[in-house]
Amino acid sequence: MKELTTKQRAYLRSQATHIDTIMQIGKGGVGDAMVKTVGDALEARELIKMKVLENSGEAVRDVAEQLADACGAVLVTVIGNKLVLYREA
Repeated sequence: MKELTTKQRAYLRSQATHIDTIMQIGKGGVGDAMVKTVGDALEARELIKMKVLENSGEAVRDVAEQLADACGAVLVTVIGNKLVLYREA
């Protein structure tokens, strides 16, 4: 997936403020099942917001980058323990 311009990233960030968090990543971390679920959600919605729980034991940015790479998505932003991914359907 190509990188987003600053304006595209800002637009997607603004859109993400109005959507609900649809998934949580816990102690299971990023596995095959999680990648498939995230891929399906990106196919249906294009823009998703997720939360990384404290018991995952991994840094939020690391989890976000792993998921983005595995799903062919772009990491829009990481704020606190939440991350936003985008993939054009």
